[in-house]
Amino acid sequence: MLKVSFAATRPEGAYALAIPAWSEDMISERLAGFSEPARSLAARAADAQRFERELAAIAETFIDDDGTARRVLLVGLGGKSDDQAIYERAGGALTARLLTSGETRLVVDVSGLDLDARAAAGLAFGAAARSWRYDTYRTKLGRKQKPTLAELVVVGAGAGIEDAWTHCAAVLDGLDFTRTLVTEPANVVYPATFVERCRDVMEPLGVEIEVLDEAAMEKLGMGALLGVGQGSEKRPYLLAMRWNGGADKNAAPVVLIGKGITFDTGGISIKPAQGMESMKWDMGGAGAVAGAMCALATRKAKANIVAVCVLAENMPDGKAQRPGDVVTSMSGQTIEVINTDAEGRLVLCDAMTWAQRQYKPKVMVDLATLTGAMIISLGHEYGGMFSNDDGLAGQLADAGMATGDRLWRMPLGEAYDKIMDSQIADMKNSASREGGSITAACFLQRFVEPGVKWAHLDIAGMVWAEKPGHLYDKGATGYGVALLDRFVADNFEA
Repeated sequence: MLKVSFAATRPEGAYALAIPAWSEDMISERLAGFSEPARSLAARAADAQRFERELAAIAETFIDDDGTARRVLLVGLGGKSDDQAIYERAGGALTARLLTSGETRLVVDVSGLDLDARAAAGLAFGAAARSWRYDTYRTKLGRKQKPTLAELVVVGAGAGIEDAWTHCAAVLDGLDFTRTLVTEPANVVYPATFVERCRDVMEPLGVEIEVLDEAAMEKLGMGALLGVGQGSEKRPYLLAMRWNGGADKNAAPVVLIGKGITFDTGGISIKPAQGMESMKWDMGGAGAVAGAMCALATRKAKANIVAVCVLAENMPDGKAQRPGDVVTSMSGQTIEVINTDAEGRLVLCDAMTWAQRQYKPKVMVDLATLTGAMIISLGHEYGGMFSNDDGLAGQLADAGMATGDRLWRMPLGEAYDKIMDSQIADMKNSASREGGSITAACFLQRFVEPGVKWAHLDIAGMVWAEKPGHLYDKGATGYGVALLDRFVADNFEA
C-alpha cells in the first residue's frame, strides 16, 4: 500500500498534485497560488472534460508550475455533507487514476477546505486502501501494468491528523492481512498455514493464541465440524485469538467467529466445475475476523475481544461424509446432512458452542460466506444480517453505514425454523431453495445459548469482487475489517 505522510505545505520536486473541490467551489479559487495562465488552462481543461465537481469525478491536465510540467487533478467532493465516506471515495478515485500512471508521488492539497482530521485521514485511507495489489505470482507484468505510485502526501490537514491517521493505519494493516489471506490460493493457505500466518502476525501484537487440533476437537465432541473436514488431506483446526484491552480484564469478551473453509468443492454434493476456482475465498469470514483482530490489536483497542476462526477444507474422497449421514454436534444436537455443500453452518455451529462455553460472552457475531442465496437476495451491495437482538442489529448496521461495509437486516422466525426439522435427527443442514439464507441462519440460531446477543452476517456476496470498487480493485475486498473495528470502537471501548 501507499506510504502516507502529512505536511503543512506542498513539497518541492516531482509529484502529481490533486486539488479536491466541493460542488459550489470556484475552480479558479481552488487553484490559488498558480499563475493566471496555469489557472486558466486548468479551468478550461476541467470544463472540456465536463467536470462538475461531482463526488469522485476527476479532471486532469498538465500545467507549467515554475518551469515544472505538473500533472494536476481536480477531484470532486460533491455537495457538502457529514458523510465520512465521501473522502474515502475521493481518495480511492485518485489512486485508481494514478496507480500505474508513471507517477510515483501524489500530493493532495486540502488547504482551505476546512476539513477536520478525521476527514483528511479518511481521504488518505481511501487512497491507500485502493492501492492494494497482490502481484506475488505475476512474473510477466508489462511496463504499463506495474504500479508506480508509492507515496501520498496530504497537505493542510490541520491539528489532530496524526491521531486520526494512527487508527486508519491500523485498519489498513487489517485490510492488508485479510485481502492477502483471501487472495492466496488454497494450496498455499489451508487450515494449518492459516493458523501459522495468524500466529506470525498476532503474537508480536500481544494477542493470545489457542489452537485446537483434530484430536482436541474430537475429544470435545465437535462431530459437525470434523465431519466437514474428514474428506481432506488438510486437517481441520479451530483457532482462537484473544485481545484483553478492556479496563476490566475479566469482563466477558465480544466474540467474533469466522467461517474458514479454505477451499470448498462442495464435498460429495460437488459444485459445478465452472467457477469452482473462486472457492478459495470461502474462508472470507475467517479472513475478516483475523484482519479485524489485527487492526484492533495494532491500535491497542480498549476492549476485550476474542476472534475464532474455524478452519477446514471440504473435499470429496473415500473418507468424505455422505448426504444422509447423521453427525452429533458439540452441543449434543444431532444433524442429518442433506447436502455436504451446506458445510459452513456445520463448522460454525461447533465453533459457536465452544466459544460460548469457553468465554461466556454476552455478544457473539459470526461472519460467513454462507449461502449463494444471499447473493440472489442482495447482490454485491449489502451483506445480509440476522440477529436475535434489535439493539445489536442496530449497532452493526450503523457501523456498516459509517464504514461502507453495509448490512441489510433479514428476518428470522418460527415458520422458517420449522423447515430445518429432520425426520430422523434434531435438524437437517439443508432444506428447500426458498429462503435459503434465512433457513441457514435459523439453523445457526439453534446453537445460540440463552442470554447471548447474537448476529449472523452472511457476506457471500461481499468478500470478492469481479469489478473494481471505491476501495479495491477486482479481487479481495477486505469486507468486514472496517465494519468490525468500528462496531467495537463505537460500542465497547471506553
